[in-house]
Amino acid sequence: MIGLQPDMVVVAQATNGSDAVELWRKHSPDVTMLDLRMPKLDGVGVLTEIRRQDASARVIVLTTYDTDIEIYRAVKAGAKGYLLKDARGEELLDCIRKVQRGETCIPPALVTKLATGMSSETLTDRELEVLTLLARGKSNKEIGATLFISEFTVKGHLRSIFTKLDVLSRTEAVAAASRRGLVQL
Repeated sequence: MIGLQPDMVVVAQATNGSDAVELWRKHSPDVTMLDLRMPKLDGVGVLTEIRRQDASARVIVLTTYDTDIEIYRAVKAGAKGYLLKDARGEELLDCIRKVQRGETCIPPALVTKLATGMSSETLTDRELEVLTLLARGKSNKEIGATLFISEFTVKGHLRSIFTKLDVLSRTEAVAAASRRGLVQL
């Protein structure tokens, strides 16, 4: 679809993140489109490397991942556009043209999701560790043993996690964390 546009040319396609960086160096495209999940180097890694080499590089993330954490990571790394793979063709082409002109292109629904995620309290590194082990089905005792902390301390972290995620149970915490991209199930 992109190659059929009179004002666009596809100069390269990569099969993994390392190749994407190399092809970007070789072709210096006006606009680069990346997926977040690629072998060898993920999309944020590619984006970070490209922007390290050229801070003005224009990159659009085109992915199936729409969690606030994924959107945040991509925008923080320098993405100028963020679209989901189910976007209509015209929306994709319009986004490419906007980013090429130096504009930002993030659909309102994703901006709302990003703003909602950013407005909630951030979990500490230790809380993320507890949450990850919780998502793996570990008991408080097992979490404590793994992290070398007491069960009482685990319970304190869980109370804080529940408050920050606005949930009432372990199951809700895992579900909310999965939706936000904090843990991989």
